[in-house]
Amino acid sequence: MPLFLGLDVGTQGTKGLLVDAERRAVVARASSSYDLIAGLPPGAAEQHPATWIDAVRDVARELLAAPGVEAGRVAGVGVSGQQHGLVVLDARGEVVRPAKLWCDTSTANEARELSAAFGHAVPAGFTAPKVAWLARHEPESWARTRSVLLPHDYVNFRLTGAKTMEAGDASGTGFFDPEARAFHPGEVARTDPRLAECLPPLLATGAAAGALDAAGAELLGLRPGVPVAAGGGDNMLSAVGSGATRPGVVVVSLGTSGTVFAYAERPVVDPEGCIAPFCGSVGGWLPLLCVMNVTGVTEEVRAAFGSTHAELTAAAEAVPPGCGGLTWVPYLVGERVPNLPEAAGSLLGMRPGHLAPGVLYRAALEGTSLNLGWGVDRMRRLGIDASEVRLVGGAARNPLWRAILADVLGCPVVRLAEPESAALGAALQALWTVRRAAGEDVSADEVAAPFVRTDGEPALPDPARVRAYAELAASFRERVGALYSSCNRRAASSSDSSVARQKSS
Repeated sequence: MPLFLGLDVGTQGTKGLLVDAERRAVVARASSSYDLIAGLPPGAAEQHPATWIDAVRDVARELLAAPGVEAGRVAGVGVSGQQHGLVVLDARGEVVRPAKLWCDTSTANEARELSAAFGHAVPAGFTAPKVAWLARHEPESWARTRSVLLPHDYVNFRLTGAKTMEAGDASGTGFFDPEARAFHPGEVARTDPRLAECLPPLLATGAAAGALDAAGAELLGLRPGVPVAAGGGDNMLSAVGSGATRPGVVVVSLGTSGTVFAYAERPVVDPEGCIAPFCGSVGGWLPLLCVMNVTGVTEEVRAAFGSTHAELTAAAEAVPPGCGGLTWVPYLVGERVPNLPEAAGSLLGMRPGHLAPGVLYRAALEGTSLNLGWGVDRMRRLGIDASEVRLVGGAARNPLWRAILADVLGCPVVRLAEPESAALGAALQALWTVRRAAGEDVSADEVAAPFVRTDGEPALPDPARVRAYAELAASFRERVGALYSSCNRRAASSSDSSVARQKSS
């Protein structure tokens, strides 16, 4: 009975699963937490790639030590990684400097310059502005750079010795043509004249990144030669692990960032630029909305009061929808959609009693949900069916958040049984890759579907609350437009448009 190892190398930690292919079950799970580098200037968000490798080692060893697990049964490895991060290597394959992450907004000036050069908006969180920032602010580091990789590509490199990219994660760099599924030569050159020579080759859909070399095998505690799948960005592999491998499935992920995505058989290009026309990591496309502020907002409330999320949720359930007029614009670390990388959060409409823990916690849940709903409205207007939503991520366990989302989105919201959909998707991509290599003509959806299960009854929208939240949504968008002069004010008061005019989210 072969096992498949899935790793999700994220911003707050690395999570891993072992999947039994025949039993169609997760047989072991492990995680390792870490943080950002402390003491950086405002807007900067960085991590040492060595931190990820240490976590991968710890997670793999814990998985292989689980009861009944035999290392010799592991037949494939898949890696999911946080998107957009910049990892730069020198001629010897050594890391030149810490990785700048998706949530790094210190590159806002470079993003504006590239937006003008490309003719479409490039978010500050994408990889292209990070390359331009490095060349401008740390020219000695850029001069030493010989390879540009994304976080999951770097982990693959440490496992196999091969430097590669695949279309899913690469489509979030800012210099990639998702319709052609290839790097955009003009945008690569405009980002920096040396960038093209630093990019690795793109893998074909379904191809492996390589096999564990001696160093990679020692890192994971496995035998050399085990296939390593192409991997992908966390959203692309979360799509696999949540069943968004066929049309009609919409997934909302509640983590440090929040995403909404769905499978598409052809590119979905948003003329307003809110919805990213990403490629999938198992073929097809993945139109995706990304916002930067979700669980970080609720975590601020938890930290301020020293309570648990369960205690705060219970207190928030007693607070009526709308929080008595309190609105939390939740842009604590800037925002991607709307495109406000230098924005700050705001509490609006404060009255006596609004600083109570339950009120603030509900305001955080509502503010983040209203911002997500803004993007879902846009997806619907682009023709993406969102009649039911699957919820993944750690915060999917919160019943009040599920209920608020059902009312804000106006559709049933169901939680998936496996919350770590990116790690599961990485393991399933490895299974799919191995089966294809063995000559099977099998789709990723056929492989993934038996592993994807829902958990419990869906949260159903309440008609009265749906109407109330529709009014709150209109007020929220108007307030964002009033707060930020850079916003498109027409978009701030209309559900069929967006503040951001960017090519990809």
